[in-house]
Amino acid sequence: MLREIKVKDMIGNLEGRLGDDDYSEPLEILINSANNHNKFNLYGAFAFKNQLKDRLKMRSRLNDFMQNKVLPSPADPIFVTGLPRSGTTFLFNLLALDKNHRSPKYWEIMSPLPLVKTDFDIKKRQWKINAELKFARTIIPKLRYMHHIRAQTPEECELLATINVRSFVYMCMANVPEYVEYLKDCSFNSVFAWHKKFFQMLELSGRPKRWLLKDPSHIGHIPEILSTYPNAKFINIHRDPMESIASFCSLAKNIRSAFSKNVNPKEIGDVILDFWQHNLNKGIEAKKKLSEDQIVDISYSDFINDPLATIKNIYIRLGLDIDIQTENRMKKYLLGQNEIKKQKHIYSLEDFGLNEEKINIHLENYIMNNNF
Repeated sequence: MLREIKVKDMIGNLEGRLGDDDYSEPLEILINSANNHNKFNLYGAFAFKNQLKDRLKMRSRLNDFMQNKVLPSPADPIFVTGLPRSGTTFLFNLLALDKNHRSPKYWEIMSPLPLVKTDFDIKKRQWKINAELKFARTIIPKLRYMHHIRAQTPEECELLATINVRSFVYMCMANVPEYVEYLKDCSFNSVFAWHKKFFQMLELSGRPKRWLLKDPSHIGHIPEILSTYPNAKFINIHRDPMESIASFCSLAKNIRSAFSKNVNPKEIGDVILDFWQHNLNKGIEAKKKLSEDQIVDISYSDFINDPLATIKNIYIRLGLDIDIQTENRMKKYLLGQNEIKKQKHIYSLEDFGLNEEKINIHLENYIMNNNF
């Protein structure tokens, strides 16, 4: 029988090196919830514990690094957000081709410290992380087509919330209902305080014109973001939830199936639908207070039908310039997406105990606000 995960084992010798105690409450809730509701297989138990330990180690390194440093605020960010599986990654990758934008690479999020000084050191760190990703794709084969990641490619900043132990990443890894309830109403101010420290640290290797960041769940935390980044702008993409909710449930199921022996698709459907109902409603209210030059709302169908025209409209709305070199890089990227689009994973609402009526009831505000 696998041993229960214990809080003290996760913290270990890091006690006293983790900064303000804004992590212990969510950590305890997460671990208790994971212990009470999951039958992890051998890999799942190792991976879940290792992920928690690794992110707390990252937090301690960042805390140590930032001691006695007074650094300027990071460059103003643009946040790409929206329902998961609604084209946020596709949009993010296109926008990242603009050299005026800087996005954190996956290897920087997972292993930024100690700061690397040579190309050789960067490649060595990338090689290690790519090896880990290759193993993950062996355990979860569909991950390649559901969320393709490489060490050297831009990645969403949702993973930074894990150092504060407030992240919907964990609901994809395990059945943690009490933790999800906690996430719905807890403060995220400390999440963005650490978020800011991370980008202050990255800027020691060069300050970009602007940061391009992405996380679907940020739609529920606009006030906390603006408290940390007063000049932040948002690009919010909308997709029919009948498609996006089922797709996200499918992603969570495939990840959980690699970790646990008792995956319940209906539970996945109920928890994800409830969480996103809450998150989207918070976003709808927060957006009412934003000016037109702070946020651009776009349709997934419009974006997929004509990506470049949508991008140009975003630039106009946000008062940005797009040059011909950026356009050409985007066109080349779009040509390379054809092969990936041929690979699809199959899912349906019914697989997760959901149907159109249930979605319509729970996401009524979102559906009415976006004319689905």
